[in-house]
Amino acid sequence: MTNSKTIVVMAVSFQNQEIQFKLSEKIKIKSWIKTIIELEKKKLGQINFVFTSDEELLKTNIEFLNHNTYTDIITFDYCEGKIINGDIIISVERVKENAEKFKVEFDSEIKRVIIHGVLHLCGYKDKSTKDAEVMKGKENWALKKF
Repeated sequence: MTNSKTIVVMAVSFQNQEIQFKLSEKIKIKSWIKTIIELEKKKLGQINFVFTSDEELLKTNIEFLNHNTYTDIITFDYCEGKIINGDIIISVERVKENAEKFKVEFDSEIKRVIIHGVLHLCGYKDKSTKDAEVMKGKENWALKKF
């Protein structure tokens, strides 16, 4: 008789692809992400954030989603039940551009995009107007918890 156990790794990782970028407050952001996931009645598994350029994210968007458009974030969902797992790829250039466009600090916009990806993994959508409104409300709720 074998004694097997499932080990769940709880981790949030940050890495760069093709750019130099330093995310501030990494430890606080990791804790915040875990808190938001728990408040959504889910469990943190493994989330990998990749910060990259517009061009690299565009290549990913074309290759994996068949979308020939620039975007600030792509979320790949590998969730299993209530365990949150995924890869979240963020264009730092696009986040900077959006921060200027919306007249907010870069640090605020990067947090919004980070939590936007996490909320996608928690099951929130943003394709319809109604879903986008719900997502925006959830982002604002989560940002207040930071």
